[in-house]
Amino acid sequence: MTDQIVLLDIDPRGVATVTLNRPQIHNAFNDDVILTLTKIWDDLAARSDVRVVVMKGAGKSFSAGGDLDWMRKSGQATPEQNRASTMNMARMLKKLNDLPQATLALVHGNCMAGGTGLASAADIVVATGGAQFALTEVRLGLTPATISPYVVAAMGQRQARRYFLTAERFTADEACRIGLIHEVVADEGALETRGIEMVSMLLQGAPGAIRDSKLLVGRVAGRSVDEEVMQFTAQNIADRRASAEGQEGLAAFFDKRKPNWAK
Repeated sequence: MTDQIVLLDIDPRGVATVTLNRPQIHNAFNDDVILTLTKIWDDLAARSDVRVVVMKGAGKSFSAGGDLDWMRKSGQATPEQNRASTMNMARMLKKLNDLPQATLALVHGNCMAGGTGLASAADIVVATGGAQFALTEVRLGLTPATISPYVVAAMGQRQARRYFLTAERFTADEACRIGLIHEVVADEGALETRGIEMVSMLLQGAPGAIRDSKLLVGRVAGRSVDEEVMQFTAQNIADRRASAEGQEGLAAFFDKRKPNWAK
């Protein structure tokens, strides 16, 4: 367990469940939450026994974004202190995005501003039909700056221009339509069930292959197929074929058995 503002549980299969635990304020972020999450991502990244990371929110919401009182006080701090706080958020999101494990966000209730950023930095997002999304920063005189690389990558530039500027709320169905999330389920019971199914699928993949597949997406996204990209992708699969995982996976296929990493 970590500090009670964020809960961490790791089961015997290597599935880490990270739960935002400030339900009284819809799991809003402050410096303590950000630094706690940063430590968790650092610790999980170094653990070879952790295969999947699941993110949830306690109470009625996934996350309402930044704690407004915290942001007001941060704006009254020195410029150096204010920038340090925003850089902590940027680093936390980058560490989540770069985790070698597969990451899954299970979203219900409000998923606003920084909460949308957190979900966007996950590999897979499933939400309930009643979930609500918004990038509300401009209505407070702010911008969705530190979360923007992940939100824009998820929903695309055209949709980001709309939702960053209007700050309007939108439904889980709309979030799915524009690519921000992957699936919509009926309710929280169905969300739990789908989460279990997703984790089961992710545990069938080889840990090293999942890590390298995430790197692969990052390297080829938005790039033209030039010599550098071809060299990288060819080396990626060549290394995988010769790896212990690659050899085990192929042997298991021909032997009609599960590979040794399958849970």
